[in-house]
Amino acid sequence: MNYADEINKRTEVLNKLTESDFNQMKEFTSVMLETIQNGGKVMTCGNGGSAANAQHITGDIVGRYKIEREAFAGLSLTVDPSVMTAIGNDYGYDEVFARQVEGLGQTGDTLIVLSSSAHSANILKAVQAAKKKGIKTIGVLGNNGGEIGEQLDYSLTFAFKDSDLVEETAMALFHIVLMDLEKQLTK
Repeated sequence: MNYADEINKRTEVLNKLTESDFNQMKEFTSVMLETIQNGGKVMTCGNGGSAANAQHITGDIVGRYKIEREAFAGLSLTVDPSVMTAIGNDYGYDEVFARQVEGLGQTGDTLIVLSSSAHSANILKAVQAAKKKGIKTIGVLGNNGGEIGEQLDYSLTFAFKDSDLVEETAMALFHIVLMDLEKQLTK
């Protein structure tokens, strides 16, 4: 294995970001800012490594990222095994996030979805449930955004679907978004 090639793959992804991508990141920040300022919450979900990233983003929202501040409202839909297994058992795995969005989401909230394949049925159904409730949707997706990307309000999509690259890029981008969010909320 050539470690330099692997590092170069990752830096190439970041170096290819465009002004349009940066503007989309600013939109992410604006949507989350409006949600938090209006007393809403930011919900997150993903599968596998993207589930871990969803939890990480929520931790940075509720805890803090870089600035010592009050907590903001956030909820990861990936962390309650009793809820997920009950929904999975009773309704099927495709419903594990949608049912939570229906039960916990409110108009004015934001849902962040992460998916390297951009074709996860449970993510797609969560986005559809969010739309029905007036919840804004944000996503970082691989595989050109797939069907999920077509339904999101705001998204960053990548042509590749390599889980590692999508997940690593998503966290790098969300750290920047969260840094901006904290600065704007603590002015």
